[in-house]
Amino acid sequence: MGQPQKKLISHDEYFAMEEAAEYKSEYYHGEIFAMSGASHNHNMIAGNIFAALHSTLRDSDCVVYISDMKVQIDEARHYTYPDVSIVCGDIGFAAGRNDTITNPAVIIEILSESTKDYDRGGKLAAYRKIASLLEYILIDQYSCHVEYFFKNEAGIWESEEYKDMNDSLKIRSADAELALSEVYYRVKRDA
Repeated sequence: MGQPQKKLISHDEYFAMEEAAEYKSEYYHGEIFAMSGASHNHNMIAGNIFAALHSTLRDSDCVVYISDMKVQIDEARHYTYPDVSIVCGDIGFAAGRNDTITNPAVIIEILSESTKDYDRGGKLAAYRKIASLLEYILIDQYSCHVEYFFKNEAGIWESEEYKDMNDSLKIRSADAELALSEVYYRVKRDA
């Protein structure tokens, strides 16, 4: 006896479901994946990053979005909800949408036990395919650790790590600086 067939849905069906849903889901090649709720640390880090960047970028041509804005990775095939994203210059929206951006310059994800492998692996590979993306930042919510991936002038991806609360991360494409002490403000760390 064979495996039951998965019911795949179109991206139009996905968008219709998202508009009526009480929870967020990501879309990948016809399948939807419900997103779980976030912890105290996750929420604190996301809020801290958004607050710092929103204030810093206020008078620039860059706009920072919190996790309710979708990103189109592959038209009609792959949509995600990054924890924080930044668009610099004109904002590109998916056709007929005002809730899905197509041209992020920066994407920030906060790692959890359930998502860290995907965020470092498949999601990183998928995000790198976005032509506008210049920086991808992974924030560990359990310890002071930031992984910073950036596209250099030759178009090659490089990475740096930050592990000290006195460190500051330079977000090059947005001309912004993010202090780890701000990122981890009021975050509960394991002893």
